[in-house]
Amino acid sequence: MPSRPAYRGPKPINLLKYHRPKLKLSQVREVPHLSKESRQCIRTLASYRLPKPRLKFPRSKCAAVLVALFVGRSGELHVLLSRRAATLRTFAGDTSLPGGKVDPEDKNFEDAARREAFEEIGLPRDRRKVPLLCVLDPFIASNQLIVVPVVVLIVDNTLRPILNSSEVASLFSHPLKAFVSSEYPLNAEIASLEVPHHTYQDYNLPPGPDGECRQLRVHWFLTGREAGGTKPVFGLTAAILIRVAMLSYAKEPDFEVEPPGAPTNEERIAWVMYSNPTFRKACETEGVAVDWESVRCIAEEVLKRDRLPRPIRSKL
Repeated sequence: MPSRPAYRGPKPINLLKYHRPKLKLSQVREVPHLSKESRQCIRTLASYRLPKPRLKFPRSKCAAVLVALFVGRSGELHVLLSRRAATLRTFAGDTSLPGGKVDPEDKNFEDAARREAFEEIGLPRDRRKVPLLCVLDPFIASNQLIVVPVVVLIVDNTLRPILNSSEVASLFSHPLKAFVSSEYPLNAEIASLEVPHHTYQDYNLPPGPDGECRQLRVHWFLTGREAGGTKPVFGLTAAILIRVAMLSYAKEPDFEVEPPGAPTNEERIAWVMYSNPTFRKACETEGVAVDWESVRCIAEEVLKRDRLPRPIRSKL
């Protein structure tokens, strides 16, 4: 009886194989009411290049989200957000970005994010109407999926959403600049409320390489829609949008992003990969060659930082 052939599923995703941004400056100039600051933000995002990754991920443990930006009436950048359907098994009713797990037919994270956005909110995959700006460093979700944000710009203002009601209850937007401010920057109605625009809470992470439980900071941002049942932007979605806003506006938030001694996203991902047997099994099944000693060393970089003098104010 012939032996069973080795696994020949989709090749592992190479983070370096992204489509380079096709955005032309002429497209930016054609966007109406574009402020000078927003123009610079778009240029900054389009010029961003992902650092060479030190980790390789199994496709079955990967997901992508689409950070879809557009220019509002005042010329400021806004981001599209969705309220997840109440009938979903996971994260029901949460405020989120379009996205989901990478499928076998997806060539890269950009393809996965665009496919999910088309399925959820009807955003066309046409790169002329929605050109790529950049792809950001990966995050890790609470369910231990590797999540990669893909940032695009909607330049066709005639596009209209087509919501998949089984996944999305509603769609709305929020100013991108709000995610680097503890005070709402534009909406006077929200600013007048005696409720803070931004709050956070620190939670203990599972034990790290040295057995110690370090902390993770979870951020909440109000959008002014909470009275109608829309949840604040929080958790992973908030963390991603803080990162996008910091990069776009080239500024630090007026709040501390992480508590002192917190591991970086890369260190957290490395430790989960190293300590979780399901990641090793997925890598073996999918033929992902991983230097596990290097993964451990990346995870332990937080220990070296612990021995350094801590700055008075740390914003990672």
